[in-house]
Amino acid sequence: MASLRDIKNKINSTKKTSHITKAMEMVSTSKLMKAQSNAVKFTPYMKKIKEVMTTIFSNNSNLEHPMLSNREVKKTLYVVITSDSGLCGGFNSNIIRNLVNTVKERHASTDEYGIVAIGNYGAEFFRKNDFPLIAKYRDIPDEPSFAQVKEITNKIVGYYVDEVYDKVYLHYNHFVSMISQEVTEEQVLPITNTNELIQEQENNLLGSYNFEPSEEGVLNIILPQYAESMIYGSILDSKASEHSARKTAMKNSTDNANSIIDSLSIKYNRARQAAITQEITEIVSGAAATQ
Repeated sequence: MASLRDIKNKINSTKKTSHITKAMEMVSTSKLMKAQSNAVKFTPYMKKIKEVMTTIFSNNSNLEHPMLSNREVKKTLYVVITSDSGLCGGFNSNIIRNLVNTVKERHASTDEYGIVAIGNYGAEFFRKNDFPLIAKYRDIPDEPSFAQVKEITNKIVGYYVDEVYDKVYLHYNHFVSMISQEVTEEQVLPITNTNELIQEQENNLLGSYNFEPSEEGVLNIILPQYAESMIYGSILDSKASEHSARKTAMKNSTDNANSIIDSLSIKYNRARQAAITQEITEIVSGAAATQ
C-alpha cells in the first residue's frame, strides 16, 4: 500500500498538471475565436472570386487554360494540412489515417503519387514512414500571409502545368463545430467544377462585369488566385479545427486530472484515518498493558 507521502506527492503533481492543461485550454479557446474570425472574414473574398469565375464561364464555356485541362491521370499529388505540434486529440491522426487509406485504395505503388505536407506533424510522419514526400512547409502561423500561400500554390500549380502530376487533391480537417471536425478531400487541379460554380450561383444575382483586356486575360490571373484561395481558406479552416481539437483535448485532460485528484484524496483520507486509528489502538493497548 502506498504511503501517505507518496499519495500526497501524486496529488500535488496531478494538480500541477491540471493547472497546465487548464492554461492550455484557455489559450486554445482564445486562438480558436481568432481563427474562426479569420475564416469568416475570408469568406466574402472567396465568394467574389467564385462570382467572377461563374460570370466568365457562363459567357463562354469553351475557354482554355492549363489549369482547366483534364488529362489522363498517371500521377497524383496530395496536399495534406496538419498541425506543427501535438496535444490536439485525434486531429492529426484522423487526417493521416484518411490519407494513408486513400493512397492504398487508389495506388499500387508510391511511384503513382506524391505528397506536399503543410505542418510539421504530417511532414515528420511521412518522412519517417518513407512516403513520397516531395515538399514540406513548417511553422505556418494562424493567420498566414498571402505571400506564404502564394509560394506554396505556385509550386503546386507548377507541378500540374509542367505535367509532373496530373491531378491535385487537398486533404484537411474542416471545422464543423466546437466539438467536431470533418476530414475533407477537395480536388484543386484540374479545375473541373465550372458547371457546379454556375449552378451554385444560378439562384443569386450576379454582378455586371466588363472584362479588360478580355475574359481570357482575366481568367489567366484569376485561376491561380482561385487555387491560392482554396489552399488559403483550407489552412484557415484547419487552424480553427486544430485549436478546437486542442481545446477539447485539454479540457478532457483537466477533467481527468480533477477526477484523479478526487480519487487520490479519498485514498489519502482513508489511509490517514487508518493510520490515526492504528495509533489510537496502540495507545489504548499500551495503557491497558500498564494496568
